[in-house]
Amino acid sequence: MDFQPVERAPEAFQQSLTAEEIGKVCRRAFGDAATPVSAVELGTGMYNNVYRVTLADQARPVILRVSPPEARQFRSERHLMRNEYGSVPWLAVIAPLMPQVLAADWSHEVIGRDWMIQTHLDGIPAPEHLGTYPRTAWPAFFRQMGAIARSVHDVRGPHFGPVNGPGYATWGEAVIASLEEIAADLDGIGLDAADVRKVAAVAAHERAVFEEVTEPRLLTGDLWTVNTLMDSTAPEPVITGVLDFDRTWFGDPAADWTIRMATAKADEREAFWESYGALGHSPAAVWRARVYEARHLGAVRLERHRLARADAVRESYGAMAEVLAGLT
Repeated sequence: MDFQPVERAPEAFQQSLTAEEIGKVCRRAFGDAATPVSAVELGTGMYNNVYRVTLADQARPVILRVSPPEARQFRSERHLMRNEYGSVPWLAVIAPLMPQVLAADWSHEVIGRDWMIQTHLDGIPAPEHLGTYPRTAWPAFFRQMGAIARSVHDVRGPHFGPVNGPGYATWGEAVIASLEEIAADLDGIGLDAADVRKVAAVAAHERAVFEEVTEPRLLTGDLWTVNTLMDSTAPEPVITGVLDFDRTWFGDPAADWTIRMATAKADEREAFWESYGALGHSPAAVWRARVYEARHLGAVRLERHRLARADAVRESYGAMAEVLAGLT
């Protein structure tokens, strides 16, 4: 087999499988006769290991995604792949844009890690392709992004919190629990979590503001340009695929990462709102948005630590201080 792993330091968070392990996974998924002829690790993912695998008897490659070992997963990121798998029926509204799941295995009998095999989607990652169009064409891309987000956010869920659980009866409980988990993860890696705990305490004190959100809606969790594929030949930007829904939630759509990114700058992305619709700007909604930003910053701090970006970790404390100043 032609095996092309990404070379990483021994202490790196992501650790590649061996060629033998990939062969075992393919045989578990497709039968003892399955023969992988090539496996190329894609370096675009920052959490799971991702491989484009070509099998001897299949014309199209498949995508193998492998979660980190459970011992390396943060509490706030535990079993993300299982959460994505459980989200598939809820994401039926955008199924034509998503890869199909061909096999999944949480048993750890084969390689000791969760893994999932999906169909390979055609298209070029948006960060690589959007810039090939003039900026005057970019609003078309963001209008499509707004329409996709709107269709997902219109889906009603049975509880608040991660799609695969744990579920909470109220939105406030789900947000506070998430902040507390992030703080515990920061404690576990030796980073100061006092600011995140303060946000959690303020949120608990002002719990009534969250209780205005009474209907759990489906949140994409992580949808933006980095998880979007585009048509390689279209005369204007066309989204052909969306990926990586492992952080899906049921809750307030304003808390979604997609909304954070759509509001981050006043540029071509403002076209997002033409198809998505307007956000609420009541005093309560503005206050909740600050808490959501604190939660995003806490999660980003964990990711920056995982990627060994010490300077970016330090910068996160200043950003969090600004958010806290607006909450208290």
